[in-house]
Amino acid sequence: MLRLFVALALPPEIRSEVAGLAGGIPGAKWVPPDNYHLTLRFIGEIENWRAQEVDDALAMIRGHAFDLSLRGVGTFDKAGRIQSLWVGAERNDTLTHLQGKIETALQRVGLPPERKRFSPHVTLARVDRAPLDKVVAYVQAHNLFRATPVSVQHFTLFSSRLGKEASVYTPEVEYDLAARAAA
Repeated sequence: MLRLFVALALPPEIRSEVAGLAGGIPGAKWVPPDNYHLTLRFIGEIENWRAQEVDDALAMIRGHAFDLSLRGVGTFDKAGRIQSLWVGAERNDTLTHLQGKIETALQRVGLPPERKRFSPHVTLARVDRAPLDKVVAYVQAHNLFRATPVSVQHFTLFSSRLGKEASVYTPEVEYDLAARAAA
């Protein structure tokens, strides 16, 4: 069995900018900068033979390169309790279109539809054990964060192994996006 997800890997300079946000919330479990990514589709555990079908489906996707801008911070909650802290991505139609193509391709090979609405973000920390007032103050203090825009030239199929301190993500296959035509 393999545990897989499709994501945008972040270049080192953006990981460094985002890592500058880490800290300042007691009880938060910060994501290691090497694990920063923007998930396009979580697949989960699948049989090895099915991973080949996933790879074949993703390899057929045609999309265009685009600029990605990370900005702002926010939280996700579950049952009314804040669970995680994230950096958001600016609205981007090319990104949304790419994610839709990935979702369609994976459903065509028999994976169930994604239940959650696509909300592009990079997870910074798990904050379910952090004091609520500290998390709220952090969001207010950092909500104007804006990273340098980066050019996205490909998307990646990652495998994930649970580790002692953090999960270990391994890029398995990169799928190139077509260069934008000059205006």
